[in-house]
Amino acid sequence: MSRVLALDFGTKRTGIAVTDELQIIASGLTTVATSELLVFLKEYCSKESIALFVIGEPKQMNNEASESEVYIKEFIQKLEAAIPQIPIQRVDERFTSKLAFQSMLTGGLKKKQRANKALIDEISATIILQTYLDSKKY
Repeated sequence: MSRVLALDFGTKRTGIAVTDELQIIASGLTTVATSELLVFLKEYCSKESIALFVIGEPKQMNNEASESEVYIKEFIQKLEAAIPQIPIQRVDERFTSKLAFQSMLTGGLKKKQRANKALIDEISATIILQTYLDSKKY
């Protein structure tokens, strides 16, 4: 089987998570500067078999798209052009940053580690991916 790769897209950096080959477990992979994201994804996809990209869909509490959705849609167009063979699915990412921070607290990370925004982005991508995996179970 192929892996599923999730992105917590940001204008400065993007958190990336990936499943195992059986698509059971979501694990944080890395955080990449968004300006280098397409290059990273092309290289990663040339080494690993990826079945699907899951990209977070930020929404406001009233269910309207957040301001960052404009940038995400622009990126998706570039991703579709660069790697057209891999489909893209969106997943609601409301509260993922808060959940990521809470998981850092629960995990006992020190204050300095919790201030690492790149780590928060990677954990957020993992939460987005796990949300997708959980939705497939039903």
